[in-house]
Amino acid sequence: MVVRQSSIERKTNETNIKLSFTIDGEGSTELETGVPFLTHMLDLFSKHGQFNLTMQAEGDIEVDDHHTTEDIGICIGQTLKDALGDKKGIKRYGNSFVPMDEALAQVVVDLSNRPHLEFRADFPKEKVGTFDTELVHEFLWKLALEARMNLHVIVHYGHNTHHMIEAIFKALGRALDEATTIDPRVKGIPSTKGML
Repeated sequence: MVVRQSSIERKTNETNIKLSFTIDGEGSTELETGVPFLTHMLDLFSKHGQFNLTMQAEGDIEVDDHHTTEDIGICIGQTLKDALGDKKGIKRYGNSFVPMDEALAQVVVDLSNRPHLEFRADFPKEKVGTFDTELVHEFLWKLALEARMNLHVIVHYGHNTHHMIEAIFKALGRALDEATTIDPRVKGIPSTKGML
């Protein structure tokens, strides 16, 4: 079986990122992001998706975490798209509900080559530690855009912001794991159009 893996280096005036993403992994991570809460969430995402993710990211976090978070989303999206190749044999769709104590999140994905994000989450707090919670949307939008996937994120309920975001990232990993899985029943590209 061909290992579905991709690496990227992205250097701008705001960030410098080296990242490697493996779809068919064991959930192992080596992460240096400079943004501790995002590091924690990406570790959860990888563990629950069974992805291998290595990353060294430096950014202008003395300004805030925005550019680093955004560019990491871009890099993961681009490597996911590249690692998927022609998408032959994949399930294409994935859906996961994940509870985290009082919070319940649902993530639904379609690896459709049509980028879209629907985001329904009302976080009680604007920050978790030093992390701006609005950056969750920023990360997910850039991920969906660069991976060219249809991504729906719904937090059905919850009152602890950390729990709500943690449930999102776990569900994202599990939904993407399902969508990227090779299904031996699927012959060719999983679309009546013949392409994605």
